Amino acid sequence: MILTVNEIFYSIQGESVYAGLPCVFVRLTGCNLRCRYCDTRYAFEAGDAMTVAQIVDQVATFGCDWVEITGGEPLAQNHTPALVDALLGDGYHLLMETNGSLDIDRVDRRCSRIMDIKCPSSGEHTKNDTANLQRLTAHDQVKFVIGDHDDFLFATRLLPRLPAILPTDRILFSAVSDRLTPDRLAAWMLEAQIEARLQLQLHRLIWPDQERGV
Repeated sequence: MILTVNEIFYSIQGESVYAGLPCVFVRLTGCNLRCRYCDTRYAFEAGDAMTVAQIVDQVATFGCDWVEITGGEPLAQNHTPALVDALLGDGYHLLMETNGSLDIDRVDRRCSRIMDIKCPSSGEHTKNDTANLQRLTAHDQVKFVIGDHDDFLFATRLLPRLPAILPTDRILFSAVSDRLTPDRLAAWMLEAQIEARLQLQLHRLIWPDQERGV
């Protein structure tokens, strides 16, 4: 089973409820969306063919228990579920970033799916697979990337549709860099009494001038 891999690297988890933990990242090539604010366009096409076994072997060289599969969009590749199964079988704490447009239940629910819900400023909000809302478990996370107040209102209207089983501290609000300052988003959240977690991109604060490998 072959996947196209853009990069594999060891860094600090920059987002999610696990921000700050060392983590191995497997960035897969390809994405079915073209968000206006995307910061990983380099992963749309460039990559190398690797077998699942080769990926797992390279991950093991870092000696880290935490692994995140990201992209691009991991579910755009047919053999991502097999990679998930292999990593889970080796006992890793496994996360997967996904854009929310494809069925997240294609991968084992023991993997924590960090699922975007695209807001209007992304230009892709009509591609959200709303059936994914009912596929979420208490082990998963939901991320709203907010670019303006319209996005914020869009997100707040969707909050009641999230399953009650999903803890509020696993609902993430993140500001689009260069479009919205975190303090402005924080003010909106406090004013509206939003029960969610304000998320900063920790890796961008640590390595502001480094695009890849962080």
